Amino acid sequence: MNLETRKVGFKSYYLVVFFLAALAAVALLTLDNGSGIVEKRNMGVAANNKAKAESNEEKIIELVSECNLFSGRWVFGKASSSSSSSSYPPYEEGQCSYMTPEFACQRNGRPDSKYQGWKWQPRGCDLPRFNGTALMEALRGKRLVFVGDSLNRNQWVSMLCLIESSSSLRHSTVIRDGNQFTFHAPEYNSTIDFYWSPLLVESNCDDPMEHKVKQRIVKIKAIEKHGRHWTDADILVFDSFIWWLQPSMTILWGGSFSPGSSDASYKQVVEGMEKRVYEMALDTWSDWVEFNVNRTRTKMFFMSLSPMHPYGESLDVLQHCYNETEPTLEEDGYRGRRRVETFPDDFGLIAQSAIQKLARRGVRVEYLNITHLSDYRKDAHPSIYTYDFQKEADPRKRSRHSDCGHWCLPGVPDVWNQILYSYIINSSS
Repeated sequence: MNLETRKVGFKSYYLVVFFLAALAAVALLTLDNGSGIVEKRNMGVAANNKAKAESNEEKIIELVSECNLFSGRWVFGKASSSSSSSSYPPYEEGQCSYMTPEFACQRNGRPDSKYQGWKWQPRGCDLPRFNGTALMEALRGKRLVFVGDSLNRNQWVSMLCLIESSSSLRHSTVIRDGNQFTFHAPEYNSTIDFYWSPLLVESNCDDPMEHKVKQRIVKIKAIEKHGRHWTDADILVFDSFIWWLQPSMTILWGGSFSPGSSDASYKQVVEGMEKRVYEMALDTWSDWVEFNVNRTRTKMFFMSLSPMHPYGESLDVLQHCYNETEPTLEEDGYRGRRRVETFPDDFGLIAQSAIQKLARRGVRVEYLNITHLSDYRKDAHPSIYTYDFQKEADPRKRSRHSDCGHWCLPGVPDVWNQILYSYIINSSS
């Protein structure tokens, strides 16, 4: 009996081992097939996403070539909880890590927020939704530089806020080196810089922090000090208008800005000469662009004049956009009903002429005419709700010295960047 029992136990042992081995083999086959299914599924998703991205790029290319993105109207599309393209604003002021105090109107006490909910609607088409991931892919291994004054910095901050809100890009610290402020995205080996050069050429206003001087001095034929920082850029976005509107300015020929420079020659700019001086500065800029920028590699853009709104609803009241809470919706825009001298169209024509001359010399610069679309938005300036004006205790003085040149964020510069984004995607495809 004991022997039989042992034989049965021995056979049972091998049956159990055989059963477990077979079960393990089935499990391995199932796991392998499952991995293959998952891998194929992931490949399918990746291919589908790539196809969607390519399809989106094709639509943007077609849009830029066939639609005038600068002609249209503002429509109200206040933020929804959905992620559709109708959601507005594209980001929240308090959630942007790169927001600076002068553009943070809500933080500075602005009581209304409707100005954030207006969308630009081009005629006959839709403005492409800003896609931070798509932009960073287009900028992979590249350098984008905004060059100009505080309005270009306004646009640069907007760009960083848009990227942060529409991509998985991790937070990056902005580093200052002299006139340059650099946002580095190591995942893409790319940088998005702002370079302070308000007059493009050299001046005594070139310190990005200490540039408020009583008498502006411009070295009209000198640009290399700034330009050498731009030569390796893949995309350049220029802007220079507002700083040329000051009636009192001095031209410096040769020498340095230091008082008592022996070889310096000065020429006082009198009223009526401002446009000629601006033209001379753009000639210097154009020459530098022609001989220093790799025209087959570097894409260049020039932003048109950003309008100011120093007058309220009544032409008799110089209230500096204070208490303006609604855009102008008339077809002719704000400027059609306001004092023309506050909108120097001649400066825009001078810039366009310089760009056309460059084109004849084989250098392409895209002129992004954002003036008219921005002109409707008298409601979207910081007014008294900016960092500097919070220091003024007397509300009457604050209303008379409102900031009607810069823009609250989120706001109008986001639309400029949506348009710029469309052109960048178009040029990189």
